[in-house]
Amino acid sequence: MNAADLMIINEKTQVTSIMNANVRTEKFGLVLSQEDAHALMAEKRATLLEERRVELGESIVPKIIDTFCDSPFISQNNYLQTLISLQRIFFEYKNEMNDEITDDELLHFMKEQFDGICYGDTDYLETTCLEIFASAVRAGYDGLPASDGSGEYAKLDPVPRWDHALFLEVLNELVQ
Repeated sequence: MNAADLMIINEKTQVTSIMNANVRTEKFGLVLSQEDAHALMAEKRATLLEERRVELGESIVPKIIDTFCDSPFISQNNYLQTLISLQRIFFEYKNEMNDEITDDELLHFMKEQFDGICYGDTDYLETTCLEIFASAVRAGYDGLPASDGSGEYAKLDPVPRWDHALFLEVLNELVQ
């Protein structure tokens, strides 16, 4: 068996793994077709080439799917494109952070920001949240192991945010 044969077998296995994820995601109204799975794999190959990365072992794509499938900002209409963006961003920032954090830490951080401060905007996730986070990690930030990537952005965000509870309290006072 040559390298090309192994690549074909590996891609078939990865497509099967993506298709199997439909069992978990359909309860959120998200399903990928065979064509979608192949498109996702083609985009992953292009991203790996662009980022000069090699993926050994299991694909990260099913883990991305499992992490983000319950997001209120993903619908069937934007599912494939969002997954393509998220996998590209994942590999880009694994490089940006010099592989200093685990896949799970990065995915947890990405999901928390995507569902929180980004309101589902992958551009804001990439160009703001992850840029700030990557800069901190490259500078030696090591608060991740204790949190597994959760709750970290608030510690690093240079922009003061308004307090939702305080906003509701003031709004309630104004209405009365």
